[in-house]
Amino acid sequence: MASTKICALDDLEPNEAIKVEIGGVNIAVVRDSHGAVFAIGDTCTHGDISLSEGFVEGDTLECWAHGSKFSLKTGRPLTLPAYEPVPVYQVDLIDGDVFIDPLVTIPV
Repeated sequence: MASTKICALDDLEPNEAIKVEIGGVNIAVVRDSHGAVFAIGDTCTHGDISLSEGFVEGDTLECWAHGSKFSLKTGRPLTLPAYEPVPVYQVDLIDGDVFIDPLVTIPV
């Protein structure tokens, strides 16, 4: 599968996460306070909760239900109760647009 255009970079506000589905894969697309864009698996590994509904803080995304924070760079949980990582996807910024390929994960 080729990269899919998600949105224009300007449509994604700093400290915002949105949920997208590409080929049946749910992904949280996040722009941090510095303007960097990340894509991680949208489902908390502690429970079946959408991470994109959580809170962006620095380089983490916090699950709103139980408070686990996940690294946007590695997908690893930084706080309990989650202990399994979420996948991290390659993000490409091309001509001001955000592209993601759900088949390309970044090894941690």
